[in-house]
Amino acid sequence: MKLFSQTLIKFFMGLLMIALLLFLPAGTFAYPNAWLFMGLLFIPMLIMGIVLFFKSPALLEKRLNNKEKENAQKGVLALSALMFPVGFILCALDFRFAWSVVPKWFVILGSALFLLGYVMYAEVMRENAYLSRTVEVQKDQKVIDTGLYGIVRHPMYLATLLMFLPIPLILGSFWGLIPFALYPFILVIRILNEEKILSESLAGYTEYRKKVKYRLIPLIW
Repeated sequence: MKLFSQTLIKFFMGLLMIALLLFLPAGTFAYPNAWLFMGLLFIPMLIMGIVLFFKSPALLEKRLNNKEKENAQKGVLALSALMFPVGFILCALDFRFAWSVVPKWFVILGSALFLLGYVMYAEVMRENAYLSRTVEVQKDQKVIDTGLYGIVRHPMYLATLLMFLPIPLILGSFWGLIPFALYPFILVIRILNEEKILSESLAGYTEYRKKVKYRLIPLIW
C-alpha cells in the first residue's frame, strides 16, 4: 500500500505540475498541443506504472527514488529542474502570443520520436532490473551487455534524448527548442560522472566499456 500510495501521489503531482506550467502561461485550457503532449506522456506512464507495480515492484520503487548522493549528479538534477519549467513556460507563451508557427508534420514527427523513445525506455527497463533513477552501484549488481546495452552503454539516456528533445515541437513551439537544447549537455555531464563511478565500483564494467565503444549515440559518442 505504501508503494501504491507513493506511485499515485508522484503521478498526480507530475500531472498537476506540468498542467500548471503549460496552461497558466498559455492563459487558456484551449491549448491542443499541450493536451496532446500530456496524453503522450502520462497515458504510457500510467500503463508502465501498473505493469511495474504487479510485475516488478522493486524496480518501480527504484524508479521513484531520485535522491542523488553524488554532488555532480545533484548539479545535473538542478540543471534539469531549471530546464524543464523554463522550456514548458516558453512553449506555452509561444502559443499564447503566436511567436512561431510549427507545421503539423513537425508535430507528428516529434510525437513519433517521443513514442519511439518511450518504447525504448520500456525495453531498457525490461532488460535491466538494476535500473535506478540515481547513480549508484547496488548489491549483487551485474553488468548488462545484451539487447540495447550491446549497442550503446546508456540506452536509457538515448531513450530520454528521443523523448525530451522533440517536446517543443509537440507543443508547437520553435522557441522552446532553445532551453531543451541544454539537455544533451546535461546528459554528457551525468554519463561521464556515472561511468567513473561504475568503473570504480562495478565488477566487469571496465571490460564492458571496451566491448561496447559508444556511450550514447552509435558511431558518434
